[in-house]
Amino acid sequence: MSIIGIVLNVLLATLLMAALGMGWRLNRRLQALRDSHDGFAIAVRELNTAAERAEQGLADLRAATDEATDVLGDRIEKGRALAARLDGLIQTGRSTARPVAQPEADPAAERRLGALLAAAREGRGQPDRLAPRAPLALHATIDPEDDLFEDAPLTLDGHRGARR
Repeated sequence: MSIIGIVLNVLLATLLMAALGMGWRLNRRLQALRDSHDGFAIAVRELNTAAERAEQGLADLRAATDEATDVLGDRIEKGRALAARLDGLIQTGRSTARPVAQPEADPAAERRLGALLAAAREGRGQPDRLAPRAPLALHATIDPEDDLFEDAPLTLDGHRGARR
């Protein structure tokens, strides 16, 4: 009996040691899993923070773009109004202006001016009323105090800069 008792005690001790070893390895694996879970939670928090910053940046960009679009729209309208005034001066000047001797015109400058006028008319949806002709000198005065664009120009950061 005593040998059977000793063998059973050794067998139980061996089983207990095996259970303790497995428990210790299982504990290490669980600790590694907890650490990876904590790292994952930190990564998710950082991604959420980055997403919030990106959303804020997009909102700022949309606001700046909307403001720039409004400013450009206003300036385009002012340009169209000035083009209409210029067309009126040209039409009025044709009936009352007397031709003045012109210095020899630069053909490249005339082509650029013609292209600009055509683009302005096209942008307003009006047909080209002026056929290509010899340059006509008009005695029209432009008030130097007349500020064509009262708004200060935009800078790269989206704010209005000081006028020069």
